[in-house]
Parts: sequence; structure tokens; C-alpha cells
Amino acid sequence: MAPLRGLWLCLPLLCAELLASPHRCVFDEVQARVRVVRAARRARALSPGEVAPMRIGTWISGESQRLSEREEGPMRATVQRAVRTVAALLSVERASSPLLLRRDVNKYCRFLWKNPSTVNYNRCGRANSNYRHETCLDMKIPDDHLAGCEVHPQANAARRVTLRPPGSGVPDVDFLVYLQVQASDRCRAQPGLLAYAAHCQTDTSGRPLAGVVVICRDRLTRLTVQTVVHELFHALGFSKDLFPTWRDCFSASAACSPRGKVTHMDGTGQMRIYTPSVISALQRHLAAVDPELGGPLENSDAPPGGVSSHWESRLLQGSVMLASQPGATRIDPLTLAAFQDMGWYTVNTSRAQSLVWGEGEGALFGSTLTCADNSSSFFCTGSGLGCHHLHLRKGKCQTDPFLDGCRVYKAFEMGSECWKKENERKSSEERRGGELFGSDSRCFFSELTTLNQSAFIVTGRCYRHKCTGPNRYQVQVLGSDWVECPAGGSIQIRGYQGSVFCPDKRLCLDSDVSRPSEADDVFTTGLLDGTLLQDDTRSAHRPAADLPVATGVCLLALLGLLVVLGLASSRCSPCNIRIHAASGDV
Repeated sequence: MAPLRGLWLCLPLLCAELLASPHRCVFDEVQARVRVVRAARRARALSPGEVAPMRIGTWISGESQRLSEREEGPMRATVQRAVRTVAALLSVERASSPLLLRRDVNKYCRFLWKNPSTVNYNRCGRANSNYRHETCLDMKIPDDHLAGCEVHPQANAARRVTLRPPGSGVPDVDFLVYLQVQASDRCRAQPGLLAYAAHCQTDTSGRPLAGVVVICRDRLTRLTVQTVVHELFHALGFSKDLFPTWRDCFSASAACSPRGKVTHMDGTGQMRIYTPSVISALQRHLAAVDPELGGPLENSDAPPGGVSSHWESRLLQGSVMLASQPGATRIDPLTLAAFQDMGWYTVNTSRAQSLVWGEGEGALFGSTLTCADNSSSFFCTGSGLGCHHLHLRKGKCQTDPFLDGCRVYKAFEMGSECWKKENERKSSEERRGGELFGSDSRCFFSELTTLNQSAFIVTGRCYRHKCTGPNRYQVQVLGSDWVECPAGGSIQIRGYQGSVFCPDKRLCLDSDVSRPSEADDVFTTGLLDGTLLQDDTRSAHRPAADLPVATGVCLLALLGLLVVLGLASSRCSPCNIRIHAASGDV
């Protein structure tokens, strides 16, 4: 029965891997199907050059599927927290009048007068009898949010016919988010999709005025703040369709010129954004001055030579704007630098979150030629167990299509958080390895064991830590005193064989990294305070295996095990076989 016992013990790990499947953003394919309406004129600003924190309004569609009270409250809290996070980062020139979106002339008008010598040149000459309403990503926009429209039946006559009167608009809003919860065709077609978004209206300078975020009804309980933040960033301008409209100054009332083409391919074939703030931010992050260090764009979700609306995963693991995010998410300096270079916003860069990944690693960091040569501790080889690069969770050395063959320690979603006391199961393996879980516990590469053995296996284990200075800390394992752990070195613990390895420049540096938060762990914790974006997300995300699917696989595995054990029992009646429920999450 030893093989069966081994299978039983591995089931929690199997389920953890299935349930921690990475998410994939589908923003580019969604935005490509949206017709964007550009405003004919901009409302008068309070005063030229005056800016104020951005006001983001949310409008929940009446077409959204009915939610229970337990669902709606946390969903609203999660969305509002994401909105507050983004609004605290961006400022814009405010308009004095209510936001009034434009109607699409190509919808309500059958033809325009095209003779430039006529009085009604470029005005609608005849109405489209099939015109019903305006939509944004298939969601109906209320008439009260829309400007009016009219028809001029004769080319040189002043007479006009009003088709729709103007609405009153939406007051005190600079960007309007239409929120819809539904089991859309796209949600049904892509079983793992959590949410997706698009922008649908811009002002005359190109700044987005309105967009839609669709949350897949069946995955509502997996919604995180990071998912919504990511989608809002896409809708507000982090979009390949808007890259050509980025401007070289900030003032909607000034005669600013577009930056033109901001994306170019470097000498290695990597597509990058080359704008001043982005270049400067990446050079500071990598501690390099290479002039080719523009913001790297993902190459795995774009055609050859094409452009993506996401950062390159190999180079910027942990950024909120990745196409696939198996680990913690950060509102990183490079993403905020991109918003600064759009020319529509002033950005509160002081609120950027530290991006640990690749910090100070130099210009060659993350290249496909160097990620597998063990020159950087951020990458790994093989398929062993270890620690996610923020050391808040355990992980496994893996790759995915976005990593181009590079391998990283990806965090397990279930039971891997060292800072969760409830993950401490007191199993014999944990006791032998000295593990301790709790708010001050972090993941360490360790080979500690209480067994007498000649060979040691390095894996990720959870131990308590406390900071004694910048990049200085002590470690405590089960039954030990606090022991100084020199960054970049290793220590031995009395009563154990093997060593604990002390990470360098990962712990006790930045409070926003070292302080864990449960606030974004799952949808239901959206009511908690704090701004640390942590755990899996990324907006329109598609896990390789959806939660119900993964859970079903785990249950089937358990059922199969029980059947096998039942057969074994029927063949061996004298045997007394006991199965104890596994302590891990299954």
C-alpha cells in the first residue's frame, strides 16, 4: 500500500497546482472589436493647465445578472477599492460641465453632406431608420449620458430635425466605467476568463472618457482588486491602439503634438516603448544606462513584429500590466512612467510599489540567452520546489508560454502563503523541516531536517523572520531561538541537519513588499483596507484550469483513490486499512 499512501500525500500538492493556474489577459482581442467614438470638442476646463485628482465614476448596468446580497456587497467594495487606488495615482484637467458622451454618427446617420462649399458640410443629411441606441462593449449606454443628435435634410438650409435630445450628462466625473456582471458569450467560450474591458469614448486629445468592465458571472467569487486595477489601466490608456495618440506634454488646452510612433524593436527583436519617463524608470530599476532599455512589451501575445498591451513577462514579473500573472502583483514604477508619458495625466509616482523582480540586475537581465545560465537568482532550472521571488509564498520552478523557455518559481495558490497561520498543519514533514507559519513568516530555501541523512534536498520552507536593519534579519524555526541570517549566506540551526539559505536584497528593504496583505487574496476580502496588490490577477484573465474544473479533477482523483482502496480491501479482508483526511486543502 506504500504507492497508494504516496498518491494520497501528493493529492494536496496536485490540487494546489491546478487551482493556482495562471491567468491570461484577453484585452487586445476585446478592444479590437470595439468601435471607439472620439468627441467632437472638449468641455471647457476649470482653468488652463489646472489639474486635480481624477474622478472615476462607476455605473452598474441594469442588464447585469441579479446578484445575491452576499455577492453584490463584496463585488462593489472590490471595484470601489480598485477605483480609489487608480484615482489616487492620476490627475487630469477637469471639465466644468457634466460628462456627456458623443453618439456615433456612423450609427444614427445614413449619409453626411460631403460638399465643402455647402452650409451643412460634414453634417448628417438623413437618419438611419434602424438606429436604436449606443453601446460600449455590447452594453447599452443610457440616453441621459449621451449628447443629442440631429439631421439637416437639405445641404444649404438651416432647418434641422432633432432625432434625440441631449441628456443631462454625468456630473463630477472625468472617466466613466460601465460595470456589467454577466455570463457573456465570451465568458462561456473561455471557461477560465474572470473579466475583460475596453475603452469606447475619447476626448479630442485622445484621452479615454468611458469604458466597460465585464465580470464573468460564474467566476465572481474570484474577483480581486488587481483584476479591476489592471482592466482600468487598460481602459485609461495602456492600450496598443492608443500608443500612437500619446502626447509629448500635459495640457489638453495647449497645442501639444502626438509623440507619434513610440514602439520600436531593439537589436534583439524585443518590441519596446521608447518614451522619456519609461526609459528612465527602467534604467533606474536595472541600474543600467543602455539606450536600448525601453519598456519591453510582451512578444507572446502579439504577431511577429506586432505590439502588445502588456509588459514582457520575463523582464517584469510581478508588474500589474503582465499578460499572465502567476504571482504577486505590483503597481510598479514602469507602469506609472508609461501613464506619465501618455500626456493626459499627471502621475503620483510616489505611490508606486517596489518591483523586486530584476532590480539592479543590469541591461541583459531577462534575455532568453541568460535566464537559464544561473547568472541570476530570479530564474531557476529544473522543476523543484522553492520560494516565489517575494518570499511570501512557496512555489515551484515552472515556465509558461509567456516566459519563452525561462523558468521561475511560481507561487501555489492554496496553502502556500507562509504568512497565513491556518496553513500550519503540523505534519511530520513540516516538523522535520522546522516550519512555522504566521504573519511574520517568510519562505526560505532550506534543506533543514531532523533526520540523519547524507544527502539533502533544498526546498521552500516557511520560517519566522524579524528585521534588524536594511537587508538584515533574524530567523526562527520550530524549537529554535532567533538566529542572525546574513543576506546572501546560510546558517545552521541547533538540533537540525542541513542549512537555511538567507536571501539577499529580498527581505527587510521595502515595507510595501515585506508587509503581507490578505486584502486581495480573494473576492470576499475586498472590504479590507490597504493598498498592497498581492496574489493572482490580471484583468481579463484566463487560467489554464478554472476553479470548478480544478476542484472536479481533485475530487475525481480522490474518488479514484477510494475505489482502488476499496478493491484492495475486498481482496485483503484481514487488512485493517485506515484513511485519514488530508490536512491540506483539496
